Amino acid sequence: MIVDDDRSMVKLLQTLLTLDGFTVTHEARAAEILNAIRAEQPDVVLMDKNLAGADGLELLVQIRADSELHQMPVIIASGEDVAYKCREAGANGFILKPYSPDQLADELKKAISH
Repeated sequence: MIVDDDRSMVKLLQTLLTLDGFTVTHEARAAEILNAIRAEQPDVVLMDKNLAGADGLELLVQIRADSELHQMPVIIASGEDVAYKCREAGANGFILKPYSPDQLADELKKAISH
């Protein structure tokens, strides 16, 4: 599942990940993210750190505190190098923008396999 409010980024990621064999869902509305993850039960969540009306790290903390979702693999993507903060908040991975399609696929596969 892609959690991002940048429509052009989402379209690009959907195309790249679909070509790489992933089934992709998407949610952009901050208030609906936790419900969407519960409903979809994705293998992994790729979440942008900076969302309109929300902070990806705060959402990650909510995911980790939720008894249904706390085991969900989450990768945070950001143009800021906040890898340490993301891992401290419980992220399974961090990917610095801009990243290559291969880097993204590798990070997603690594999170799913753990």
